[in-house]
Amino acid sequence: MRVFVTGATGFIGTAVVQELIDAGHQVLGLARSDAGAKSLIAAGAQVHRGSLEDLDSLRSGAAAADGVIHTAFIHDFSNYGPAAEADRRAIDALGGALAGSDRPLIITSGTLLAQRKGPLATEEDAPNPNFPRKSEEAAIALAAHRIRASVLRLPPSVHGNGDHGFVPHLISIAREKGVSAYLGDGLNRWPAVHRLDAAHLYRLVLEKGTAGASYHGVSDEGIPTREIAAAIGRGLDVPVVRKSREEAADHFGWIGHFFGIDGPASSAQTRERLGWRPVQPGLIADLNAEHYFEHVAEAAVSRG
Repeated sequence: MRVFVTGATGFIGTAVVQELIDAGHQVLGLARSDAGAKSLIAAGAQVHRGSLEDLDSLRSGAAAADGVIHTAFIHDFSNYGPAAEADRRAIDALGGALAGSDRPLIITSGTLLAQRKGPLATEEDAPNPNFPRKSEEAAIALAAHRIRASVLRLPPSVHGNGDHGFVPHLISIAREKGVSAYLGDGLNRWPAVHRLDAAHLYRLVLEKGTAGASYHGVSDEGIPTREIAAAIGRGLDVPVVRKSREEAADHFGWIGHFFGIDGPASSAQTRERLGWRPVQPGLIADLNAEHYFEHVAEAAVSRG
């Protein structure tokens, strides 16, 4: 299968590209820059120049493929509304190029966007209509028009070597403040998945997914945030402290809202439907490895 991948040069996208190529698929990767194009060629993929805002490039990339995996998103939390709207337009463009065919389109969302009805968010939970990001609503609309669109929800921590998401941001805050903090009693939970396990799931959804279905890429169902803070404290050798909800904004900035959410999620249905079995280290085991803190040691050496 020839697969068009958006976000192909990103942290998750590079793992998806390698997973697809290793499984015998051909990859057409979206690249904005010369550096991105070179990295795709080095990985064994073909290059499609364009960007998330260039809807014509998205349409032509999708039209040239047997399936599409959409991982790209503009992660600008200070300008989240426009970023969410750009994502919606991109999904509409990709779906339009696949109309009238049975070619799959996998759209990325997040487990925190689900309206959890039970102890754990499940694949059956609907997306929260009050959240600005409308990836799932766009996918549902496409599926209603007989486009083979499905949703893969990822947890707030997709971890692994090269991570530059939420957890590295928490590490940077702890390094700057000299303490690793959690909010309240620290019992609110974050789900997580290793990026290589997530990449394997993208391939399974591409090959076996059902139109209109949602899938959960969750390995750790819910790690108490004080355990995450404790692992960061060990890695940086700094104290672990409690912060009140009132102190969240001052200590954490924008990420305080997310770090305070209790968002446990299950992937039981996904595992049953697709036979997905995560095999990579969990988040705490990954945080106990050196790679999350290597840049800290390197910075200390350069200052010395």
